[in-house]
Amino acid sequence: MIAEKTVPTNRHILKDEVICFTGYYARTSCPHLLRRIEVDDVENNRVIVLLTNHLEFGATTIARIYQDRWQIETFFKTLKQNLKIKTLVGTSCNALFIQIWIALITILLLKYLQFQSTLSWSLSTLVALLRYHLFTYRDRWLWINHPFEVPVITSEE
Repeated sequence: MIAEKTVPTNRHILKDEVICFTGYYARTSCPHLLRRIEVDDVENNRVIVLLTNHLEFGATTIARIYQDRWQIETFFKTLKQNLKIKTLVGTSCNALFIQIWIALITILLLKYLQFQSTLSWSLSTLVALLRYHLFTYRDRWLWINHPFEVPVITSEE
């Protein structure tokens, strides 16, 4: 530890230190000063240790940035697991925006169906059953609450 910074009060910051790695390989691979911040995660009853090279920002700002970044990671994990997206198709800025917006709209529609249902669907089960019934004609609002009932076939002349 090189220096210890003052910890803001009432912000769940336990420790704020400026450090430098001192090991043999650390001197060549990471010779820079780093910041080690310990944050008390009250919701999950644990302490999170953040390591960053941002020396100018405040500890609460860094903790908030990492919290927001984790939300983004969780979002992409949800996309990959539920929508079976392995890679993004396009790599240009516009293609990435389009793919992310389509994924957002899809997740919102699925969450809306999950919310409107009287059954307690998990998101992955709902996606799997919707994928299975993608090309069958069923009233989705009837199906969402009674997915295993056989639809009544009426003959129209």
